[in-house]
Amino acid sequence: MAPLEWSRICCPVDFSEPAQAGLRVAADLCRRLGAELVLLYADSAARVATELPPAGGLDGELSAWKETAERLGAPKVTVARAGGSPEVAIVEFATSGKVDLIVMGTHGRVDREHMLTGSVAEGVVRNAPCPVLTVHPGWKA
Repeated sequence: MAPLEWSRICCPVDFSEPAQAGLRVAADLCRRLGAELVLLYADSAARVATELPPAGGLDGELSAWKETAERLGAPKVTVARAGGSPEVAIVEFATSGKVDLIVMGTHGRVDREHMLTGSVAEGVVRNAPCPVLTVHPGWKA
């Protein structure tokens, strides 16, 4: 079996607690593998307002997340933005951006709302061109 060569890892961020858990794992993997970490912010008007940083603060929030990833040991961190629904934007970015792995937080919901609407993580897992590692916010890295 050929060794895994994950040199570019994408971590979608929406500034939530689950995304923080995904960031911790993604940064650690990048540190161990010497891989580039791409923090991807997918902008969708359909998101809940409480998930958004204060008006005008998006660049500052992304910079803070980049600094956190660097502090956690990721050797190279870049930030990217994509438009559209998050699950579609993440998959399209992974396809066009030559991503080897997606590491993302998941809310881990199993309630009625999830049964009716699905989740971003589920959509990414089903459609991504590469492996997807999901991290529950309750798991402490």
